[in-house]
Amino acid sequence: MTDPLLPPPRFAIDASPGGARLALGGAWRRDQARPAPAAIIQAARSALPGGGTLAVDGSALGPWDGTLPALLRELADALAPGIVLDLAALPSGAARLVALAGASVPPDKRTPPPDNFFRRIGQSTLDRLADGREFLRYLGEIILALGAFLGGRARMRRSDFWWVVQEVGPQAFPIVTLISLLVGLILAYMGAQQLAMFGAQIYIADLVGIGMVREIAALMTGIVVAGRSGAAFAAQLGTMQVNQEIDAFRTWGIPPVEFLVLPRLLALVVMMPLLTLYAGLVGVLGGALVALTIFDIGAFEYYHQTLAALTLTHMAVGLFKGTLYGSLVALAGCVRGLQCGRSAQAVGEATTSAVVTSILFIVVAASLTTIVFQKLGI
Repeated sequence: MTDPLLPPPRFAIDASPGGARLALGGAWRRDQARPAPAAIIQAARSALPGGGTLAVDGSALGPWDGTLPALLRELADALAPGIVLDLAALPSGAARLVALAGASVPPDKRTPPPDNFFRRIGQSTLDRLADGREFLRYLGEIILALGAFLGGRARMRRSDFWWVVQEVGPQAFPIVTLISLLVGLILAYMGAQQLAMFGAQIYIADLVGIGMVREIAALMTGIVVAGRSGAAFAAQLGTMQVNQEIDAFRTWGIPPVEFLVLPRLLALVVMMPLLTLYAGLVGVLGGALVALTIFDIGAFEYYHQTLAALTLTHMAVGLFKGTLYGSLVALAGCVRGLQCGRSAQAVGEATTSAVVTSILFIVVAASLTTIVFQKLGI
């Protein structure tokens, strides 16, 4: 309701040398009937058709509230590019509020640029580059945390480490057993179909043994751990981010990377070689099951052929790849969790992104290490 004791708000625009003057008077408050902003904008454009400086004079202003800075901010955004708004004659509080409103809304956000194919490509590229920089920053923090751990200075609880070992190790054996057994069965059956054409079914042992121990056991274990443990890491840290627990750690002076990420990374580095070795053994047993029951190969023959085919080099390569995949899964899961937003939807997105990123890292690492080992003759 309009207060009759206050002077009504008014404005006037007068031409002046090199520009124009916008004189504001009266009480500019929310409870007063104010002139329409469009009328002021139109009068300013008419007074400065060729551009210039529009000086705002607030010497006759009465009481005012946030409606005055809002009007001036709208006026500044709506004026032609050649018109400059001069707020020097305004009350200092109003001028600061107008400047603050302009700083809080970037110019490129006031009028969204037209959306098109090339802009989406450019924005996606910038997002990927920013994501890469964020990953490198966290990777640096993790390397520093590992240095602190080796020096005995890391703030990490042993109980957290052993709890994560239990989660990523023994509790993962059932699903690793099932996947590895089925992969060994499939690999043996598909290879035997071709070897049987040459009467060389005995080499099923070579195919399954080398394939599982050197490549497939580490790869399938890494993918299983990515979907199981990597997603869990992202969900746990993401939920802590939503609950502001990570902010509390930083407030207390506890580095979240040392306290939260390091136990998970070390647990996967310790358990992944054991899971990989176990997966290779189960896969070899799966291949033996096919060879013994379908292709009438003796158990003694299969056993000796497997021992003859496998070498310590094959086992070392498989264990190295399993350890590498585990560290990549821990890195992707923890970083995505720390990058999580402040909502339930953000936790879901972080979990999905952790799995996708982990699998991408595993596939790229598998390709690169295979090429390198091939070139080195390993």
